[in-house]
Amino acid sequence: MINQIEKNKLRIKRHFRNRKNIFGTAEIPRLYVFRSLKNYYVSIVDDTKGITLASAKIARKESSEKLAEILAEKVIKIGINKVIFDKSGYKYHGRLKQFADSLRERGISF
Repeated sequence: MINQIEKNKLRIKRHFRNRKNIFGTAEIPRLYVFRSLKNYYVSIVDDTKGITLASAKIARKESSEKLAEILAEKVIKIGINKVIFDKSGYKYHGRLKQFADSLRERGISF
């Protein structure tokens, strides 16, 4: 019998391995990305206080540039222009890369 590779379990292992070194502060919060089967979720998190500063969500059908636009508006209102990018174990390509490039175009650096 052939064992199937459980891709989400491998992603979670990568996420926890990377998360040991990524920590958001009040000055430079962490940008967290999560993909479900139907939606994309992003959050700006201050890990020292354990609070979410801003978040956004779109359906997977919609453009990730729209998600970047929504999040950039919220982040600029609170006065944040630099974040630490936490890709949560996902590969940096496709929509995730498009989202990151769109955020950089809107003035958020990481």
